[in-house]
Amino acid sequence: MAEHSHNRRSFLRGTGALGAAGAAAWAGIGGRTPATARTGSSSGARPAPEQVRTYAADAVKGKVYVGYQGWFAATGDGSPINTWTHWSKGSTPSPGNQTFELYPDVSAYPAGSLFRTGYAPLGNGKPATLFSSYSTAVIDQHFHWMRQYGIDGAALQRFGSDIVAVGRPRLEQRNDIQSKARDAAQKYGRGFYIEYDISGLNDTNLVATIQSDWTNTINGTLHLPDSPAYAREGGKPVVHLWGLGFTNRPGNVDSSLELVNWFKSKGAYVIGGVPRGWRTDANAKPGFSPVYAALNMVSPWNVGNANVDQKLFDDDMAELRANGQDYQPVIYPGFAWSNWKEGAPRNEIPRRAGDFMWQQAVAAARCGTKSAFIAMFDEYDEATAIAPAAADRSMIPANQYFLTLDADGTSVSSDFYLRLAGAATKMINGSTGISPTVPIPPKV
Repeated sequence: MAEHSHNRRSFLRGTGALGAAGAAAWAGIGGRTPATARTGSSSGARPAPEQVRTYAADAVKGKVYVGYQGWFAATGDGSPINTWTHWSKGSTPSPGNQTFELYPDVSAYPAGSLFRTGYAPLGNGKPATLFSSYSTAVIDQHFHWMRQYGIDGAALQRFGSDIVAVGRPRLEQRNDIQSKARDAAQKYGRGFYIEYDISGLNDTNLVATIQSDWTNTINGTLHLPDSPAYAREGGKPVVHLWGLGFTNRPGNVDSSLELVNWFKSKGAYVIGGVPRGWRTDANAKPGFSPVYAALNMVSPWNVGNANVDQKLFDDDMAELRANGQDYQPVIYPGFAWSNWKEGAPRNEIPRRAGDFMWQQAVAAARCGTKSAFIAMFDEYDEATAIAPAAADRSMIPANQYFLTLDADGTSVSSDFYLRLAGAATKMINGSTGISPTVPIPPKV
């Protein structure tokens, strides 16, 4: 069972971190304010027109990308690991046996991509089923939504714990899913790039493992950067290294700098996923300023920060502009993980009917960057997903608690956060003005 485990990002809470305890929570399979509805502007009221992307002009500057996990699996899905992953601890999800917080709306997926659980039927009487990320149809639908709602593309998460498992099913699974994501990105005119999450590696194998994977697998076998949909900035393929400078992630200053500079020597444009306190060494490894300075773009991890801090965005932007670097702030819809983190509160960081994510997007737009990263597209585990989710109790099993989108007292449609992400993209890239309140209706 351990071979299917995923190490993941630990949740950063305000200026602190869960540290080793948070990282340990994902060892093994799956073990890992009320707001008033705003209906003012019609901007974002309906899905954006499906537009053709010009790949030759693709970039990450001036774009909004979503993090794409692609890590859900189910027994019988035909995948290399062929077992329940991330929905539960390896066996059929059932009351008390789940490792996710937000129940997905699966109504758009074909029956062959859905798998029966051990839960009672949903409140509306439909069977309680869950999707597999291995399904080509599921991945296709995800990228179709990105085009439909006006999201620029996806950062494909590639975990150290997967790439170190050479010759094992979990790496085969990851490779297959990312190849399918490439095909879907090409089909729907969305961009994509590889984001290495260095979780699961150590100080000894960090550099060599990622170098080998980029050279031999990403380029040598999968040929992902050869795709016309692969994001390029100034003609350079984009690579994101997440975890640099975190106290609970591998790498010292020398090895981290070596890795960044190696990618740059290979002609890549390097984004660094760094701690929120990167400028001041707050809750970060000390002395990492040379690493941060070597990056082309800095993307401070903001998930877990329950406040919207305009000064933080402004100060990050000012320092990076002075250094000739680019800025990709992270925004997210909310957070909770009570279904698999014992003692954690329900609805821990409320979505506030979209206002929480929207105010982060406003802060990003006001600071002057035209880029952003939305965390995440499909992470139902920690309830950060923007993909369609249960709008109310009629869409969750009758015998198990799950967070629903109306938890803060406002009823919104299951696709509300996709619509919100599309509106945020337009505001951040400057194609619409800055709206201080959520500009889309809760339902259409």
